Amino acid sequence: MNEILKVSNLDIFFKNNEKSTDFHIIHNVNFTLNKGEILGIVGESGSGKSLTALSLLGLLPYPKAYHSALSSIKYRSKEIINNPNLREIRGGKIGFVFQEPMSSLNPLHTIEKQISETIHLHQKLDDKQTRQKVLRLLQRTGIKNPRSKLKSYPHELSGGQRQRVMIAMAIANHPDILIADEPTTALDVTIQKQIIELLLKLRQELNMSMIFISHDLQLIRKIADRVAVMHKGTIIESGPTQQIFEHPSEEYTKTLICKDNILINSNNSPKKVILSARDICVRFPLEKTFFGGTKKYLYAVNNISLDLYQGQTLGVVGESGSGKSTLGQALCKLIPFNGDVLLKGKKTSDYSNKELRRNIQIVFQDPYNSLNPRMNIEQIIGEGLSVHAPSLSISEKKEKIIKVLNDVGLYSDVLGKYPHEFSGGQRQRIAMARALIVNPEIIILDEPTSALDITIQRQIIELLNNLKQKHKLSYLFISHDIRAVQALADNIMVMKDGKCIEYGPANKILKSPKQEYTQQLIKASNL
Repeated sequence: MNEILKVSNLDIFFKNNEKSTDFHIIHNVNFTLNKGEILGIVGESGSGKSLTALSLLGLLPYPKAYHSALSSIKYRSKEIINNPNLREIRGGKIGFVFQEPMSSLNPLHTIEKQISETIHLHQKLDDKQTRQKVLRLLQRTGIKNPRSKLKSYPHELSGGQRQRVMIAMAIANHPDILIADEPTTALDVTIQKQIIELLLKLRQELNMSMIFISHDLQLIRKIADRVAVMHKGTIIESGPTQQIFEHPSEEYTKTLICKDNILINSNNSPKKVILSARDICVRFPLEKTFFGGTKKYLYAVNNISLDLYQGQTLGVVGESGSGKSTLGQALCKLIPFNGDVLLKGKKTSDYSNKELRRNIQIVFQDPYNSLNPRMNIEQIIGEGLSVHAPSLSISEKKEKIIKVLNDVGLYSDVLGKYPHEFSGGQRQRIAMARALIVNPEIIILDEPTSALDITIQRQIIELLNNLKQKHKLSYLFISHDIRAVQALADNIMVMKDGKCIEYGPANKILKSPKQEYTQQLIKASNL
């Protein structure tokens, strides 16, 4: 096959101003990519997958980051490292789908403007042709009613919709190579399947090469021709996909491939209701009258009722844009809603905000944007104690912070670091620690495992189950990953277009779903 990209002896260092020795993050990475081939790079969070990918387009924070003298990245024999003229390659010859679309998309520009910019840089199209191309791209990536999304801003889209916009931008100029860094992380299983089918179709139509980075091994197995396994900044094993999955030589690879990483939850008998909701509606204005009044609304949550039992988990499942996250935000009074929410028999409107936050915590889907970038980890996690336990001494406060960090798989050496210094999975664990620190009775978990590799997912699910048993915690677990919901949920609600279409005990829903939509979700998850 025709070699299109060659990475040789790649080392990545980060300068350490506090000590004489710099951080050596990536160690002697070597791989090639052939024309029309898909290379899957897999490994746990923090293994160096994303850093390696960013270096392929010179997107590391230079000069703080630097390479060894022998490091080489060549696209069609053209050296990328220290090349000042990469404009034609970036977004033109090589497209990039970033892991966290909310932080990658410009919050001040509309979706149409952002996709149009990359088209104008590389193609000579007028405004009308560009708009038509933007509409086709949005449609191809699975966004419904694309014309209505042209004037939308990133914050007005769901996590899955934002990721699809990123994919549309990356493929806008028919690149030779597409680097996809966790492109399906925020997507539900049915849209995952659509995106994978789209990428495979594009690969065939354009003879496009792809580097597909993911912690989801089953996804890598479906899409990749070859696989490279990364661990602690180096490639420990690589080869044809079938060979790696059927005959792995490294113990680390065997651990990753283990299919039984997600545990199965055993339902507990119902206990008393701790949180109940009746006829919850959340609507957003769509169209205004000439005089500024609203004449049309979008019902993001439409007449939802539910009961959450003490010490149990209610799993809320549905596609991106189904209203899952909006429901979670309404239940803890983060957004306006109609209907009644009762916490321990008392309306949440009768609680003070401080009292309500003490009882109900939330872990958001995108930890990069929910963690304050100007605060270190000790300050982020300790902030809740400052509000809810101000009488604690400094030493008592630090002891509690270290304990909760240990609970989520982190240690005291992270206290002085900042969110940008961590991988996506590590940031999610920090967000969980922040929620756990005040000992809430209810935690709303909005896609808490979506950015985590399979081994860390297992650890987090085990942790959540153990904490639930020990402290009689109750969870509202929002996820598109039915395997994760299966491992945690006692009851399941299936949402579609803002409505509840199926609700009941988890075992009953998973074994005998009544609705065709639920059946499709379960089938797509390979349960």
